[in-house]
Parts: sequence; C-alpha cells; structure tokens
Amino acid sequence: MTAQDSATDGPAIAVGPAGTGPASSGPAPLASPDSLPASRNGTLLALLGVVSFSLTFPSTAWGLESFGPWSLVALRSLLAATVAGAVMLAARVRLPERRHWAGLAVVAGGVVVGFPLLTTLALQTSTTSHAAVVVGLLPLTTAAFSSVRTGSRPSRAFWIAALAGAAVVIAFTVLQSGGALSAGDLYLFCALLVCAAGYTEGGRLARVMPGWQVTGWALVLTVPLAVAGAAVALPYEPVRLTAHGVIGLVWVSVASTFFGLYVWYRGMAEIGVARASQLQLAQPLLTLVWSFLLLGEEVAPAAPAAAVAVLVCIAVTQRAGARRS
Repeated sequence: MTAQDSATDGPAIAVGPAGTGPASSGPAPLASPDSLPASRNGTLLALLGVVSFSLTFPSTAWGLESFGPWSLVALRSLLAATVAGAVMLAARVRLPERRHWAGLAVVAGGVVVGFPLLTTLALQTSTTSHAAVVVGLLPLTTAAFSSVRTGSRPSRAFWIAALAGAAVVIAFTVLQSGGALSAGDLYLFCALLVCAAGYTEGGRLARVMPGWQVTGWALVLTVPLAVAGAAVALPYEPVRLTAHGVIGLVWVSVASTFFGLYVWYRGMAEIGVARASQLQLAQPLLTLVWSFLLLGEEVAPAAPAAAVAVLVCIAVTQRAGARRS
C-alpha cells in the first residue's frame, strides 16, 4: 500500500468543484454514490470490515479483564494512532486539504473516540450479545445519516428492506433481554448516533482520499486526547495484565480500529454508504457466534431464524436500485 493508492475507483461525489465534460455538453452530471453499481471488490472489502468489527465487543470484554474502561479506550486509540502514524510516515503521506479537516474531526469524534468509549462503558453492565443486537440498528442509522449528509435518495425497496432488517434486530433484542432494556442501553443508543455520523463522513471522504488515510488522520487527531486520557485514567484504574487482556487491546487497536476501518471505508467508497451499511446487519449475529465461542455466552434459540431473515434483508438492499440525488 502506497500513498498513491486510491479509494476513488468510482466517480467522485460532489465535495469539491465538479469535473467538466466536453465543451459542447457542459458540466458532466455526478452520480450519487449510492446509485453506483455495486462493486464485488467493494462488497468484499466492506464484508471484511464487518467481520473485523464483529470481534470488537468480545475483544473489548477481554480487554476489560486487564484495564479499566477509560484506560482501555485511551490505550486503544493511542496504539492505533501509533500504527497509523508510522504507516503514513513511511508512505510520506501529505497533509489533507483544509476543507477535509472538519470531516476528519467528525470521524475521529464518532468512530475513534465516541463509539469505543460509549460501548466500553455499556459492556460493564451489558453482555456482548445484548450490546451486539442493540448496535444492530447501526445500518439503518447510518443510511439515514447518509441520506441527509450526501443528498442520496435510496429507493423505496431499499428502505423497506432496511426497516425490515432493523425490525428483526429490534425483535431479537427484546427477545434476548426478556422485554427489559439494560442499564447500558443509553450508552449504546448514543453510540449508534455518533458512529453513524462518523461512518457517513468517513465514507464520503474515502471517495476523495484513500480509506486508510481517512482512518489514519482521524486517529492522529485523537493523539492529544488519548495521551491525556491515559495519563489521567491509568493511575486511578487498576491494571491486571492477562493474556486475554493484552490480546483484546491489540485486536481492538490494530484490527478493529485501523485495519477494519480502512477496508470498511474503502468498501463504502466503492458501493456507497447506504448499501455498505446494510452489510452490517450481519454483524450482531457474527458477534453472537464469537461471544459463544470466545466468551462462553449462551446464544438464544431464535438466532438461526434471525440470521436467515437478516441475510434476506441484506440481499434485498444490495439489489435495490437507488434514485439519483
């Protein structure tokens, strides 16, 4: 991977001056990113990101065996920023244009800081399986943010399938929790909002710069906050190093935060934010599998039926056309 690699294999979205066509035809129209034909490569990249993200909650639970929640989030951001900074320094990546810094700040605040902190706090009182199904509403939230932010207008069939998938996730959540919401649900619902904003802005930026640079600069922006957080939290939160704790920290730092966001944003750049977000409907069910295998948590009997229903919704959203913005 070099600095010249690009996540802009498809037409760029209108974040800057529009390109012009032949003199006789005037400016060429720009297609909405969610109206572009779905790329197989982009779908595979987004799916790889989903698989990486699906291990985040179990890894966070492992990390909490060794670190307090604030220390874990600070160290997670700091380690991921160190990896990203080293890669960008080796590749001699240039600073982003001034007009992109506000978007990068949204990515940093939503995806690098907000979502990890809120979900880590939630996992102190919620099981990973419960958190996973609540955060299963993220695809619909991201699609809604994308529609407002980018001006895209997904088709009616797309929204029907997306709402059906969200309904399955909600029904599964209620069944899983016995009809009562856990104390950590407020953290989880706030996490949905900030993460959807970060995903939408990151997907937009990944169409004008390589996705790994979007992730890298967002991580670098959080270094002062991560250093301050670690300096304050570590003296007050006990550290008990275990193999699980160290593995969990490394995974959420390198795999989920850096590598996962890179392939996720590049996938969104190729197939569109709304379509890519629907692939995440499979993430809660994957997390349930990891929770059972790695943490020994019980999986509800309704999980196979929910998995089939969600996969059907994903198939519909991937095939549904989108009206041009």
